[in-house]
Amino acid sequence: MQDLRYRDAVEQDLEKIVAIYNSTIASRMVTADTEPVTVASRQKWFSEHNPTLRPLWMISDADNRIVGWVSFQDFYGRPAYRGTAEISIYLDESCRGKGYGKAVLAHCLNEAPKHEIKTLLGFIFSHNLPSIKLFQHFGFTEWAHLPDIAVLDEQERSLSILGKRLVP
Repeated sequence: MQDLRYRDAVEQDLEKIVAIYNSTIASRMVTADTEPVTVASRQKWFSEHNPTLRPLWMISDADNRIVGWVSFQDFYGRPAYRGTAEISIYLDESCRGKGYGKAVLAHCLNEAPKHEIKTLLGFIFSHNLPSIKLFQHFGFTEWAHLPDIAVLDEQERSLSILGKRLVP
């Protein structure tokens, strides 16, 4: 996994970002969206990222094939929370379960302080055990549990918020 490359996403990447995101919806494990989103509907979200404080990176392999994307987003949108960010990692279907998530999260933990991020949060469905285990592997712990707050296919689902302080 050492040959993964990260670059700032550009407008032309938004279609691929949306395609990867939409590929996770059917599993009911990753996102609370229940129907595919459109490129137009993600435009505002895309523009809220910036390479300095809230990067959105495209991830490619040694063959320059896009394997996924990762973003840092503001938490709660208030100035006092500037040092806290939510991390989202989305991988192409063909790249899941192959250790890419571990490599990406390790990279992000190393890079986050360079973007003035002192605390990282992961919002993960409580039934998404692979993602919870991934974050726990890197020292994230459950900071909040929101029971039965989402309904996916008529089944209530809980949300876990995992957090990690990166700097003392």
